[in-house]
Amino acid sequence: MSMTTNTNRMEYILDSVKRLLAIPSPSGYTAEAADFVKKELEDMGYHPVITKKKGVIADLGGGSGQDGEAILLASHFDTLGAMVREIKADGHLMLSNVGGLNANNVECENCTVHTRDGRKYSGTIQLIDASIHVNGKYSETLRTFDTVELVLDELVKTAEDVEKLGIMNGDFVTCDPRTVLTESGFLKSRFLDDKLCSGILLGLARYFYETGTKPKRRVYLDFTSYEEVGHGGAADIPEDVAEMISVDMGCVGKGLKCDETMVSICAKDSVGPYDYDLTTRLVQLAQEHKLQFAVDVYPYYASDVDVTLKAGHNLRHSVIGPGVYASHGYERTHVQGIENTYELLKAYLTE
Repeated sequence: MSMTTNTNRMEYILDSVKRLLAIPSPSGYTAEAADFVKKELEDMGYHPVITKKKGVIADLGGGSGQDGEAILLASHFDTLGAMVREIKADGHLMLSNVGGLNANNVECENCTVHTRDGRKYSGTIQLIDASIHVNGKYSETLRTFDTVELVLDELVKTAEDVEKLGIMNGDFVTCDPRTVLTESGFLKSRFLDDKLCSGILLGLARYFYETGTKPKRRVYLDFTSYEEVGHGGAADIPEDVAEMISVDMGCVGKGLKCDETMVSICAKDSVGPYDYDLTTRLVQLAQEHKLQFAVDVYPYYASDVDVTLKAGHNLRHSVIGPGVYASHGYERTHVQGIENTYELLKAYLTE
């Protein structure tokens, strides 16, 4: 069993995040991402299971396994996306957003249409009548999914031309992630929410596997697949779970203390406050380990664990994650924020 340094472990996390970001996985189209996560965990010696909703859950062991006080860490690998809703007479496609995809954030974005029979076609999301030299109302047009369209990179001029390619209503559309890791340590990409934290959970699993360290209590990892549409955490919660931490992006923005180098601990989101004792314990650990952290209130945010509670599960709950700027757009974090989140979770599971 090999031993690795924290530097090597961070390299593994970043590599896992980048490989996962390269896999298209909007809510409802996550089978390939689930297979990736399952194989990574199997290579470490765990026995993960793909759920009926095409998420992944794994038991890392720890504790006695009989104390009814297990911990569940949840991240999600489903992302925002879109679906073809109409093939127009001119061969362009109208879209319906999946999750909170915003038309303002995807205009001029390269994308891919995924047909039901496995074919892929590239295209670009553009404002309808996108030429500034032609459209006098270009600047004043509100960008919505009624005013933007997908222009295929195919020689099509009619709806019939498009249908001959095998494209139909209901086909998924995914945007290019454009993942970049800068020399200064910034990670920029679409869909850091929440593949970033899925990579952190894989890094924790690798830590326990390689070091032989046992968590103080039984630990489950839950990689959910429908978080972006509001029901990711509603099912597949093991009976002995007493605490659940959603490991998801931390908010960065006006009025908040967090930046991309920090681990954000959420005290309250749009649903309500998180468990006081669990949140306080996480704050204390961050202080004891001299981690860069912030405690914030998120105004327009909800997490998997909010859904878990609404589904009737009785458990303590919290949410933490690396600070992410420009959420649901072209997002940015920093390796320091990733490391601070990883170290806080490791401390909580082992101390």
